Amino acid sequence: MDPFVTILALMGIVIIVASLLSGALERNAVPIVAVFLALGALLGPFALGVLDVGFGSPELRVIAILALMLVLFSDGVTLNLRELMPRRGLLVRVLGPGTLVPAALIAVAASLLLGMSPPLAAILGAALASTDPVLLRTALRSRAVPDAARIALRMESGLNDIILLPVVVIAMLRSPNIYDDTHHGDSSALLGLFLLGPLLGVVVGWVGITALSQVRRRAGVRRDYESLYALGLAFCAYAAAEAVGGSGFVAAFAAGIMIDAQDAELCECFLEYGEATAEMFLLLTFVALGTTLIWSGLHAMTWRALVFAVIALVVRSAVLYPMLAGLGLAERERRLIALLGPRGLSTLLLVLLPVFAGVAGAESLFAVASTVVLISVVVHGGGVMWFLRSQSPRPAAEATPAVERPSALPVIDGHAEAAGDRITLDELQALQSRGEPVVIADARKDDVYLAGAPQAAGAVRIGPRDPVGDARALGVPREATIAVYCA
Repeated sequence: MDPFVTILALMGIVIIVASLLSGALERNAVPIVAVFLALGALLGPFALGVLDVGFGSPELRVIAILALMLVLFSDGVTLNLRELMPRRGLLVRVLGPGTLVPAALIAVAASLLLGMSPPLAAILGAALASTDPVLLRTALRSRAVPDAARIALRMESGLNDIILLPVVVIAMLRSPNIYDDTHHGDSSALLGLFLLGPLLGVVVGWVGITALSQVRRRAGVRRDYESLYALGLAFCAYAAAEAVGGSGFVAAFAAGIMIDAQDAELCECFLEYGEATAEMFLLLTFVALGTTLIWSGLHAMTWRALVFAVIALVVRSAVLYPMLAGLGLAERERRLIALLGPRGLSTLLLVLLPVFAGVAGAESLFAVASTVVLISVVVHGGGVMWFLRSQSPRPAAEATPAVERPSALPVIDGHAEAAGDRITLDELQALQSRGEPVVIADARKDDVYLAGAPQAAGAVRIGPRDPVGDARALGVPREATIAVYCA
């Protein structure tokens, strides 16, 4: 099949399936990654035989590069520097020793157990130290996860790739090339990684935001196009850096950071469309890898590889848990941060870079990394699903929502002259006093809801994305009066 047609077909399938299953998967906390790996296997040569995406497939290279670029750009745009500054101590520990020490220990284990050379072991250690935002998505959107744990996990999954990417690139430069068996590192590559990439990313981001501000002020810009504008800056930053020998991935991340720092309004627009686009590419990559490649490690499974996989999955928790002491975190928060560290697409994308560069032995790295990722999808994905289900609220029919005092519901529209479908505080309390079924629904946007602002007493979460599905899942009686607040 023509590569262009293949990519279009994959994109269409992923968008359709993800859209149809999004509500059900999120409500039931089912790992979306597992579903799309299964979809890839169904389309692959082991089942229907429609697709077979191997290392030499041009569509894999395009999809993987776009996915990693959008992951890094999304990490930068959604970073929220204002939220991170008060938590500098937590940030330093999670991204410093909390990321680099596990990477080093995994590299040592790869060298001792699997007999890998130091450069290859370093690549594998860095790739497997990266935690995956896709597998954590449902947990990061849930109020069942305490605020401090959610912020720490979002920081780690959003920022550790940019810490580990230089390790992978430097190790690649010290590795022999499969074509000429010589090392291919030079100072210009390091210059592109640490200087040209960040510099061009910042420049593209700053010029783009400045131009947008001028046009906004003089002519106006449609809000839906601002989301596309953010993606356009990501593509331009990547292309500009790659054109002059810099790192396009670092440039995309730097451009995202600049947008976050300079234009909060554009960041908000990106959340509405850009993140969904980035996630589609991530799921598309899982489908492509799920046809054949990700199962490659299972064919070469040995006791040494299995022991290594266990070490790779537990070493982060063993290092991070004691390192979080002294930060004022509750015991439950420390345990969640240490345990919820899934390996997923970020790991696979990092380990694909040496494969595309022709590094000798890189394909064996991918096989080992795939084994660890598959185990992580089962262990961490299943763990997240169990945790969220165990923390789910009681059905609304069993709850007894009550207003302790008028100030507990400051966000409900409470004007005496309210008409139509609006309800006042007095009317709400009158319904409750008569014993009629009343449900108070928190329908704030996800970013506002997850910011940790106080919730109305007795309220249940009915999100704006799928209110009917949420109400059905919570068991809200059809005859109940639902008082909704969204400010």
